[in-house]
Amino acid sequence: MRTSMMTTALVAAGVLSLAGCGGSDGDTGATTGTATSAMTSAVTSGGATQEAVARSRASFTETSVHDPSVIRANGRYYVFGSHLAAAKTPDLMHWTKIADGVNPANPLIPDVANQLAETFAWAQTSTLWAPDVIRMDDGKYYMYYNACRGDSPRSALGIAVADHIEGPYVNKGIILKSGMWGEVSPDGTVYDATRHPNVVDPNVFRDAAGKLWMIYGSYSGGIFILQLDKATGMPLPGQGYGKHLMGGNHSRIEGAYVLYSPESKFYYLFTSFGGLDANGAYNMRVARSRYPDGPYVDGKGTDMATVKSDPTRPLFDDASIAPHGQKLLGNHQFALAAGETGTPLGYVSAGHNSAFYDAATKQHFLVFHTRFPNTGEMHEVRVHEMFINDEGWPVVAPFRHAPAGKAKEDPAAVSAAIAAGTYKYINHGKDITAAIRQSQVVRLGKDGRISGAVSGRWSYRGNNRVSLALDGTAAPYSGVLSRQWNSNANAFTVTFTAQNADGVSVWGARTGN
Repeated sequence: MRTSMMTTALVAAGVLSLAGCGGSDGDTGATTGTATSAMTSAVTSGGATQEAVARSRASFTETSVHDPSVIRANGRYYVFGSHLAAAKTPDLMHWTKIADGVNPANPLIPDVANQLAETFAWAQTSTLWAPDVIRMDDGKYYMYYNACRGDSPRSALGIAVADHIEGPYVNKGIILKSGMWGEVSPDGTVYDATRHPNVVDPNVFRDAAGKLWMIYGSYSGGIFILQLDKATGMPLPGQGYGKHLMGGNHSRIEGAYVLYSPESKFYYLFTSFGGLDANGAYNMRVARSRYPDGPYVDGKGTDMATVKSDPTRPLFDDASIAPHGQKLLGNHQFALAAGETGTPLGYVSAGHNSAFYDAATKQHFLVFHTRFPNTGEMHEVRVHEMFINDEGWPVVAPFRHAPAGKAKEDPAAVSAAIAAGTYKYINHGKDITAAIRQSQVVRLGKDGRISGAVSGRWSYRGNNRVSLALDGTAAPYSGVLSRQWNSNANAFTVTFTAQNADGVSVWGARTGN
């Protein structure tokens, strides 16, 4: 069986293309530039005055960093991404690009071609994919970089170290390799791409006890985790490739990231299913565990280590993996409601996220790149707040983050009376599809009934918590109400985000009635 699997993998190498290294955005590292959007209209869903809008408006300065990995340092948030790109922000809204492109002028790793010559030679490439940066106990910043050939899982993953978050980083060498066809792999057996990892997309994190871990992998044999030495950042000896957590048989799963929530006491393993390009159907999913190295399960209790493609089906078999994991969001677009203006809000192939918990504000955040409806491969960074629902699962706010303090209403109070009304409704489903789900109109009635595009009942559970029971769906949805910035309405509007045990997420955004 191993021989036939390896033969399949070798044949497949020609079609793995950029997707096989999870982190290419299909370009050479060039960005879309910087755009600023200021919300200045007097139109709001509640008919607010111009003065009220001026107090509550939000503005954003955009950046383009593919596969953004977030870290906070020196009072700023930084994201590091593919092609040695990086940006920073003081407020998660206004971004400044600080580096871009694998070239001699990049300040992160000066003379990168020579410093990482061994890496590029092994991976047979001249660019870098999705990195991760963490500050170690010695006060230095460790960048876990990686390079991949692109049409096969021939990759190298290494460490570079800097005294300052913005560099310069000095290479300390390769720590893992993959794609050594016909040769012995780090686990002592001949490399087999259907069960061994592609050593890209690292995420390094500390668990609640302070132990250091690295999770990584893309397509190929799936997602793996290794324990690291806290003093050196290197893998502890004797682990090989580490423990398998998810995927295999070239299933389209990548971009793993682990977040521990002090609120729920769960470790959440985020991944992106599908392909990263505009037609690739990228979508973000999550599983959870009480332990950093798993097992990670979804809402039905499925051990994600069992989730992989069926080797008897065509390559990149999405049908076998689509039913699993809690789907946070996929392709979608909100239609313009009466009084709304601008390009209808929506995302295409949003994914390869990172995440963080702000202990000061007790908020969870999701950071990711996304493409947009009808705009091709152009991509930008987005930040959304997450909430932990009553079932202990993260649910994602429908609109990008703007500080709640900018809202004219008390952002912490969404009563049942305020929640009742008409919403633009998105059901993200569970499939892996390039189709863009369009919003529908639903109404949460004061009598607890749901009507419109879907029917059922809803109930307010206090403290901004909401439950929705939709006709034809056995599993109820557990969610959270909040006010989020709707740039089409130029206002903070009431929203809900909810999820059920089947792993389906639904969103709602209030309109003007």
